[in-house]
Amino acid sequence: MNVDVLLGLQWGDEGKGKIVDVLTRKYDIIARFQGGPNAGHTLEFDGIKHVLHTIPSGIFHNGTKNVIGNGVVIDPVIFSKEIDKLKDFNLNLQESLLISRKAHLILPTHRILDAASEAAKGKDKIGSTLKGIGPTYMDKTGRNGLRVGDVELADFRERYNTLKAKHEQLLSHYDYDYAQDLLQMEEDWFNAIDQLKTMNLIDSEHYLNSALRAGKKILAEGAQGSLLDIDFGSYPFVTSSTTTCAGSCTGLGIAPNRINKVFGIFKAYCTRVGSGPFPTELFDSIGEELRANGHEYGATTGRPRRCGWLDIPALKYAVEINGVTNLIMMKSDVLSGFDIIKICTHYNYQGEIIDHLPYSSEDGLIEPVYTEMPGWKEDLTSLESYEQMPETFKSYIKFVEDQIGVPISILSVGPNRTQTIILEEVVN
Repeated sequence: MNVDVLLGLQWGDEGKGKIVDVLTRKYDIIARFQGGPNAGHTLEFDGIKHVLHTIPSGIFHNGTKNVIGNGVVIDPVIFSKEIDKLKDFNLNLQESLLISRKAHLILPTHRILDAASEAAKGKDKIGSTLKGIGPTYMDKTGRNGLRVGDVELADFRERYNTLKAKHEQLLSHYDYDYAQDLLQMEEDWFNAIDQLKTMNLIDSEHYLNSALRAGKKILAEGAQGSLLDIDFGSYPFVTSSTTTCAGSCTGLGIAPNRINKVFGIFKAYCTRVGSGPFPTELFDSIGEELRANGHEYGATTGRPRRCGWLDIPALKYAVEINGVTNLIMMKSDVLSGFDIIKICTHYNYQGEIIDHLPYSSEDGLIEPVYTEMPGWKEDLTSLESYEQMPETFKSYIKFVEDQIGVPISILSVGPNRTQTIILEEVVN
């Protein structure tokens, strides 16, 4: 069992990129297993902030292989821009970055379909990032999609034109003008395809299973968060892929019995981008303060994130469906300065007090039931050990652990990779 899985337990933006970067030195391979450029994994070190959208977060470590798995969808244009941004760091990407031939490609018309569909929904829009993710996964499950491996085939352009024609037929049902945009988008796309063809394309399931047989250690990196999962998230306000632990198997071709530890990442409070239920959302000055202190703006879209108190029933739900073995709490430092910190421990669901996430958490159905705890004034960003922590912060940690029943093994007290406190070694 040489595969560990790292994923988000909330609505994304938990800080997965930073922790993957911190843990990478313990692994031979970092493998991204789902999602696309709607993800924004932020890493900060040496005074530089890096945002990765498709490339795994272990890319800055020499000697580590980084695999983009079959469960990922790739926009060649955005991918090409990511590659360009990495050129200043003297990384041997031909050696360290490998791309599954079975990963699906996002076409220009996928992005146009995404925008046209979202515009047509009006006030009922789901908050898409407009990156073409949904339409690409729809073509994947509809058995129409183009895959990375197709770029190596002689009839690739014919396959492209066939799928484009299908999309144009769908677009004819929308009042959406796109013809002029498509010309430029296609030119950029095919230029990016030429660059993609120069990369190291692999049969990823064979590569990863061969690595396992050779005793290599793999960290499977998830994107978005468990509460955005297509099956178990707050449907229909979800993403289009399997963001839970199960997605690491289908998105990499790794058998379930290969999985050892499951690292679940969560913020010490909650955030959400876009539409959808958010039981503990704050609409007052405290919510604004959380947003300001935590710099809560989307790494991919720049949109302000909705903010609220920690939601224990939702967190327990995510821990359960993923089989989380170790918790990692992020952005603890953002809660410094509050006199009182609230934690939602139960819901009043249509007049009944419950401690689990129900089928529907739409507005008006759920009222959070809070426990209040004393806050702390101390700045946590320079802490290096548990012993240095304020007692009130220690109480917060213990309360969350007792509620969830899983230990918090790692704490983040700032954006830099050095601002990380290991409470329990999680990788041998």
